[in-house]
Amino acid sequence: MTRIRDLFPSSVGKKSEQSQPAVEVRSREQTQEQKQGQKQEQSCPLRHLAIIMDGNGRWAAQRHLPRLAGHKAGVAALRRVVEAAVDEHIEYLSVYAFSTENWGRPREEVEGLMRLFWETIRSDLEKLHRDGVRLRHLGRLQDLPPAIQRAVQESVELTRYNNRIHLSVCFNYGGRAELVDAVRRIIAAGLPPEAITEEVISSYLYTHDLPDPDLVVRTAGEMRVSNFLIWQSAYSEYYSTPTLWPDFGREDLRAALESYRQRQRRFGRLTASPSGR
Repeated sequence: MTRIRDLFPSSVGKKSEQSQPAVEVRSREQTQEQKQGQKQEQSCPLRHLAIIMDGNGRWAAQRHLPRLAGHKAGVAALRRVVEAAVDEHIEYLSVYAFSTENWGRPREEVEGLMRLFWETIRSDLEKLHRDGVRLRHLGRLQDLPPAIQRAVQESVELTRYNNRIHLSVCFNYGGRAELVDAVRRIIAAGLPPEAITEEVISSYLYTHDLPDPDLVVRTAGEMRVSNFLIWQSAYSEYYSTPTLWPDFGREDLRAALESYRQRQRRFGRLTASPSGR
């Protein structure tokens, strides 16, 4: 208050004395606004990170390598990001590995991706389990080769009770296919039309027991959602980076998280949702 008084000459007298409460009120209001902003920022922590892993083919082409070499480098990037996500205290990580539309790629590439997926499960499962990673599969498992189906089911069952981080691998996944499957299950359950709500639909999705993603990251500079978690990401924040997925690492993840922390999530309201949803 001494510095505030020094702003006014002594000849002001009573006017200066009347001004001081107004200054104090403004100061208190600003402090309250700052605290409210901090509360709103803290009310929207990043629990669920989703990543569209794009750029494997371009990474390989730049090095005059076959596309499968890019996908193998992408697996190495995923290992780095899982470790970094654990260090950043992210609870849920969902990655887009193979879409329902990817079956339209050349047969050699599709078969290579299937082998790579199977080999990665076999080679990494023990370490992931030891590190407390819970593995989940999102997508149409029944369309995959039997050996992969068994490997996925075994990895999901083995890691079922791990809780250090939940890693959902979206393999043979499509957002529209997920909605179709949800509608089919709702009809099979015999629910009447008046019983259908957003909550009911969410409960029939692959992600029925997962929180919606807070942030969706896409690599390789693309600006489209590509049929990825289209229901769940209705109010997610998006972040695009020019970094190709095989080059994505800890610093790239930190940059995405820092961008997220600078944003205020309003969910269609004028202020942030107190619940962070």
